[in-house]
Amino acid sequence: MNDNDIVMTKFLAILFAICSGLAIGNLYWAQPLLVQIMDGFGLPAANGGLLVTATQIGYAMGILFILPLGDFVRRKRMIALVMVLSVLALVSCAISPSFIILSLSLFSMGIVTISGQIILPLAGDLSREDERGHIVGIVSSGITTGILFSRFASGIIAGFWGWRSVYVIAAALNLGMVLVMIYVLPEIPAKNKFKSYGKLLASVFTTFKNHRSLPNILLHSGLIFGLIFNIFWTSLTFLLSAEPFNYNTFQIGLVSLAGLAAAVFGVGIGKLQDKGLSIPALGAFIVVCLVSMVCGFAFSDSIVAIVIVAAVLSVAVQGVSVLTQTRLFNLSQGERSRLNTVFVVNNFIFGAIGSALASLLWSLGGWSYVMMAASAVSVAALIVWLFSRSKFKYADESLDN
Repeated sequence: MNDNDIVMTKFLAILFAICSGLAIGNLYWAQPLLVQIMDGFGLPAANGGLLVTATQIGYAMGILFILPLGDFVRRKRMIALVMVLSVLALVSCAISPSFIILSLSLFSMGIVTISGQIILPLAGDLSREDERGHIVGIVSSGITTGILFSRFASGIIAGFWGWRSVYVIAAALNLGMVLVMIYVLPEIPAKNKFKSYGKLLASVFTTFKNHRSLPNILLHSGLIFGLIFNIFWTSLTFLLSAEPFNYNTFQIGLVSLAGLAAAVFGVGIGKLQDKGLSIPALGAFIVVCLVSMVCGFAFSDSIVAIVIVAAVLSVAVQGVSVLTQTRLFNLSQGERSRLNTVFVVNNFIFGAIGSALASLLWSLGGWSYVMMAASAVSVAALIVWLFSRSKFKYADESLDN
């Protein structure tokens, strides 16, 4: 059996989306719980940031050192294995007796909760070429929903039963999902003959030589998803918790649900790639990012305007993300897991820079500085798009299989 013998149905695409969203959501359960967790261990709230850092470092290591194996091993077994390990890590989080053990548990969970990033290139492999954009859009929307749902739900669950209950419920959900995936997902043979592990990791970095449009794909995603998305959402917390809003964490969480607009519209965004409209659509989404940041600067004292800006920006960022990732998967059929490794690590680096910039810009000049910087990044992304359209067109006309 090969990938082409397996039919990518809408049911399977939705299942992939749910599984991917649940996996990525594991990274974000802790973020609204940091104060409660630190109080439980009798430690200063400021130490809670170390838990987020431990999770992120673990995830980066898992992406870099495990995800490339998706091009060389049987992915059903790989997905099942990392999901089972995720369940064990979540249980360890729930029963952690100390801050150190919890940090190590979250670090371990970050390493293994990468099934969503294995599934995304797999969805590209199993899709027909004329449906790949739509399928990637569905799965990508599941990831976006998972991020938003985990942040919102964890605060509510912890309010009723405490922070440990969040990880108990997450472990149960992940266990149920792994059983479903084992039952539903067909056995898929490996795509390539396995190399030595050292050569495998080295081949991740040679993708830059093999695909001349890859740097432009990464730059678009890094500028829009990595920088603007993280600058905006990190700074939004500062804005809403200060005058004139003075919102508490629950109210800020409700505002963040505006990002669900991205999940709703993201399902159909990939069709633009399938119809050959990805190049103009990418430029249009970048323009929308720019306009939304200008509006965020102009209407910073209106919560209605801020919610609309957050929703519109989320749709535009999701559009850039889906289109760039679909284009990424079109570069090579045999390298999709390694290409996705480069893509995710690139976004991780840009995202870390964006979060740091948000704090710096806020301390220097508040919301106005944040919006001006985000607008400048949007202009830079638009310039990159204008000068890279010919390379994108080349990539559309010549797939490197």
